[in-house]
Amino acid sequence: CYIGMKHIPSREGGIEVAVTEMAARMAALGYEITCYNRGNLRINDVTAEKNRGDQNIRIKYVPTIPYGGLAAVSSSFCGAVCAALGNYDIIHFHAEGPAFMCWLPKLFGKKVVVTIHGLDYQRVKWGAIASFYIKLGEKNAARFADEVIVLSEHMKEYFRTAYGRETHF
Repeated sequence: CYIGMKHIPSREGGIEVAVTEMAARMAALGYEITCYNRGNLRINDVTAEKNRGDQNIRIKYVPTIPYGGLAAVSSSFCGAVCAALGNYDIIHFHAEGPAFMCWLPKLFGKKVVVTIHGLDYQRVKWGAIASFYIKLGEKNAARFADEVIVLSEHMKEYFRTAYGRETHF
C-alpha cells in the first residue's frame, strides 16, 4: 500500500505522479495495490473505497484535517494505522513528513519502504515546527524503514553521512 500522497490518480505534484505510475505498473504485474488518499474529517471515510476499473488498485480515503500542514500529518497517521492493521506485504511511504509514521507499521511486523523525494525540511515554505517534524520523519525513515529510496546521488551520500544508512538511488 502507498501512503503520503494527497490523492491519486493525479498529476498534481511529483509524489502524486510517482505513486500513480508505480501503482499502475505494480497492478499490471498482478499485485493488489491500496492507496490511502486524503479524505475529510468523517471517520466513515476510512471505509470508503473506490476501485479503478481497469486496474487492481483500491483507493481508500482516510480522515484528514484540512488545515495547512495538519492535512499531511493527519492523513499519514490514519493511513499508517490502517496499513498497520491491514493485510499488506509492504507499506510504502512517500516523503519525509509522512515517513514520521513509518514506525507504526513496523510495530506490527510490516515491511516498510520510504521514498525520500527531497530534503523537505530545508524548504522555505515550512516554519520551524513543520521543519522540525519533517526532519524527525527523515530520521524515522533512516531508523525504521526496511529500505529507503532516494532520488539523487546527493541524497544517497547525505543519508550515508548523516545516518550511516545505505539507500537505493
